[in-house]
Amino acid sequence: MTLIGWFQIALYCAIIVALTPLLGGYMTRVFNGERTFLSPVLRPVEVVLYGVGGVDEKREQSWVGYTIAMLLFHVGGFLIIYFLMRYQAALPLNPAEMSAVAEDLSFNTAVSFITNTNWQNYGGESTLSYLVQMVGLTHQNFLSAATGIVLAVALIRGFARASVNTVGNFWVDVTRCTLYVLLPICIVYTLFLVWQGMPQTLGAYVEAATLEGGKQTIAVGPVASQIAIKMLGTNGGGFFNANAAHPFENPTALSNYVQMLSIFVLGAALTNVFGRMVGDQRQGWAILAIMGVLFIAGVVICYWAEARGNDAFTALGLTGGNMEGKEVRFGIVASALFAVITTAASCGAVNAMHDSFTALGGMIPLINIQLGEVIIGGVGAGMYGMLLFVIIAIFVAGLMVGRTPEYVGKKIEAKEVKMAMLAILILPLMILGWTAVAVVYPPAVASMANPGPHGFTEVLYAYTSQTGNNGSAFGGLTGNIFFYNVTGAVAMLVGRFWMIIPAMAIAGSLAAKKTVPPSGGTFPTTGGLFVGLVVGVILIVGGLTFFPALALGPIVEHLAMIAGTTF
Repeated sequence: MTLIGWFQIALYCAIIVALTPLLGGYMTRVFNGERTFLSPVLRPVEVVLYGVGGVDEKREQSWVGYTIAMLLFHVGGFLIIYFLMRYQAALPLNPAEMSAVAEDLSFNTAVSFITNTNWQNYGGESTLSYLVQMVGLTHQNFLSAATGIVLAVALIRGFARASVNTVGNFWVDVTRCTLYVLLPICIVYTLFLVWQGMPQTLGAYVEAATLEGGKQTIAVGPVASQIAIKMLGTNGGGFFNANAAHPFENPTALSNYVQMLSIFVLGAALTNVFGRMVGDQRQGWAILAIMGVLFIAGVVICYWAEARGNDAFTALGLTGGNMEGKEVRFGIVASALFAVITTAASCGAVNAMHDSFTALGGMIPLINIQLGEVIIGGVGAGMYGMLLFVIIAIFVAGLMVGRTPEYVGKKIEAKEVKMAMLAILILPLMILGWTAVAVVYPPAVASMANPGPHGFTEVLYAYTSQTGNNGSAFGGLTGNIFFYNVTGAVAMLVGRFWMIIPAMAIAGSLAAKKTVPPSGGTFPTTGGLFVGLVVGVILIVGGLTFFPALALGPIVEHLAMIAGTTF
């Protein structure tokens, strides 16, 4: 570990904190329907879109109507991606003449991109045409990210409103999010990435002569436009198989740093949106502090583990940390920081191979996802996931003092607690359930690249990533078989929508309640005690649920490494 490494981490945190109120204030105005500096240009476009879609922007929906609209929206997205992949051989913008994608892989990929998971059981440059990359994947990157954001806003409205039966209009919210937030940032972001050296072309793949006199095909395409929303929308699905470790997806140290910032910036800003909408920005800062404590703890452990390296190599006099699977141009600190960021934020983009991390270094990304990806989390998903844990923590605090718990003026009662627990229990159901099946089902076992605890971790990570809608992987697992494509798709669907529906039910319940003024018995939710309580609840729930599985994987692998055993 080095001083410059810690400086990079500290600078990263400082920039995110500085950007949070700026973007938070702007996003609050957007979702409140207020005028912004982009309104003169975008408001006419917005009105036209409502007219074409037959949307009355003044008509709001109940939580049930909002949720149904969201689900129907995703059915359409699934059909678009599935159709494009199955018939890409007959469609235009296919200079490499890619063939049709198999049914099970098309199913898995379509589910992956509508759920903001972006799990990829394929290599993008060798499987998908330009049309599928743009109209299918990039298009859905915008819409799945916008969906996560507006669902968080709907839940925030539940806390902010009183005695009403509506939480907003899904069609209006998703239009404004895409038009005023995602598109403007991505246009500027794309130009920056092109400046850094990222391809953006519809031209054919390039053939180059090697030093040996042979020929090499270099894949190019509309890369920059996809990478911008891939990072900003915490999607993570790469244009190339090597993802952000590929020089065309991540050309420079500057592009790497900006990509890390873009992964966190909208998720962090939503904490400020929460504070502004409930009328007390300190509430938003408290939630960001909870996320920050968990994030910094993960960074410290992961950086330490990778800088320490493998004891077996150290015994041979090989020092300098664990560089296996890492890009030399990024090094250990940027690789460890990126790994923690991408799994804390439900992004799934990688600039180093998590499968090559040390046992403890690879365990941190795994834990980040298993905690519900509430450490910033996917855009929107992290915010409503964190609020579910806040409800549980407030309930625990209420039990301690023997009174009905309150949060930002709303009484937290049995319905809210039951819905929050239902959403949280979805994760172990899918993660542990499918992992148990996979490690005894012969075709699934045959896909594991490594024996022992590391092979078990490959499978555990796969279902953790898909259920948590992350998309990163331990690359040793061969996931493109029928079993993993189908069960992984089920895990992604359940992990996304079975958490959303209880969260929206909570939004509707809270919006209908009256606001309760604080009293002498109200538990303060803006200070260190509250932050510590929520952090404790998150760690206890995660520990009780997943520690046995972690003990079978990375923990026993680390102990074996200390004992000199390798796999």
